[in-house]
Order: sequence, then structure tokens, then C-alpha cells
Amino acid sequence: MKNKHIQIAAILGALAVGIGAFGAHGLAELIARHGRTETFETAVKYHFYHTLAILAVGILQAIFPDKKHLDSAGFLFLVGILIFSGSLYVLSLTGITWLGAITPLGGVAFILGWIFLFLAVKSSKIEQP
Repeated sequence: MKNKHIQIAAILGALAVGIGAFGAHGLAELIARHGRTETFETAVKYHFYHTLAILAVGILQAIFPDKKHLDSAGFLFLVGILIFSGSLYVLSLTGITWLGAITPLGGVAFILGWIFLFLAVKSSKIEQP
């Protein structure tokens, strides 16, 4: 059985490393020109944190395949990365400040993802070896 969340996490993890490295080296001057170095770093951090959350969702799905809320959690984490980190990446590179208005929508997706993760595992029992 393929685990789409682990595959997505693998791709997003590689992207987080690549974007972070390219931002720190190849784009550092441009990002600094817009005064958005900290903003870019925040985008990379949240991108990576929630990539790890998607990986955890994939692992939990292997343990609890019947937990449907896990799909919702993984999807919401992905949406959060796209909107939250994506808007901050674009803001950092272009200086288009109105993008800051949509960033909180990504934050809401992150919060909902964590709530769905909680709902998925709240009644699950993990067997002790």
C-alpha cells in the first residue's frame, strides 16, 4: 500500500531544504533588499515543521488505517504550507505586502490540521510491546 502522506512529506522536505538553502545563499541579497530575511526564515521553519507533521500523519495512517481524520489533517497541513509559507516566500521575494493578508488563512489551516490530528488519535490505543 502506498502512503501518500509519506511521499508528500518526502517531496516537501526536499523542497524545504532546497528553498531554505537557495534563500540563504542565492536569494539572500534580494530578500535583504526587501527587508524580509526573518519573514523568509519563518516561512522555511513552518514549511519544515508541517512537513514533519505530514510525515507523522503518514506513519499514523500505517498504524491506524481506519482513522479518516488523518487524511483531513494531512490535507490541512499541506494547504497551510502552500498558503502560509507560500505567501511569505512570495512576500519575501517581491515585497508585495498585501500577501500578508492571506498568510493567516494558512495559519488557520495549520491549526485545523492539528485539531484533526487530535481527533484522529484521541480514542486510539497504541499497544505496548
